[in-house]
Amino acid sequence: MSLTLHSYWRATAPYRVRIGLQLKGLDYGYVAVNLLEGNQHQAAYRAVNPQRLTPALDIGDGEILTQSLAILEWLDETHPEPALLPKTALDRARVRAMADIVACDIHPLNNMRVNRALEAMEVSAPRRAKWVERWIVDGFQTLEPMVAKYGQGFAFGDTPTLADCCLIPQVYSAQRYKVDLEAFPAIRAVAEHAAQHHAFIAAHPDNQPDAKPV
Repeated sequence: MSLTLHSYWRATAPYRVRIGLQLKGLDYGYVAVNLLEGNQHQAAYRAVNPQRLTPALDIGDGEILTQSLAILEWLDETHPEPALLPKTALDRARVRAMADIVACDIHPLNNMRVNRALEAMEVSAPRRAKWVERWIVDGFQTLEPMVAKYGQGFAFGDTPTLADCCLIPQVYSAQRYKVDLEAFPAIRAVAEHAAQHHAFIAAHPDNQPDAKPV
């Protein structure tokens, strides 16, 4: 099976999928989609993903998967080891809840489309930054006690899960926007631990072929 990931280096949703691919030890091709330059709106990419978002994972035979969590679950079902979800239904629900706090509650309010919409409504840059901070802090306040309770190096237990695939890119985003993470020691500890893991290193935005100096 040949895999090709359509990705933008510092977007957090494809970052999640890169972590999953690296954890699974899968080789994949990389096609850069420059969101800042509007590549996602070009006809060639609309044919790949009509929603005009990243990521999109081409799995061959004309099949293309979209939406980061759906892709990660597909990876886990088709390449079960190492597992991204725990063994019991209760623990799987907990990990999915942690991932959903990031993917459903934090990220949708802070992505590029929202930022550009706020800018179009003449919301100032400082107020947009406060908007981003408000939703990251809100989500992290919910995640912090969960990570503190269930984490043992990673967000849930001592091995990476779906929760880490979502959490680590969101920490990266928080740092980009200079959100103060002092109140979240459990989350910071997971991020520091993940930073030493080969899969998270390989998936990091700075290590992508389309990375730009910032």
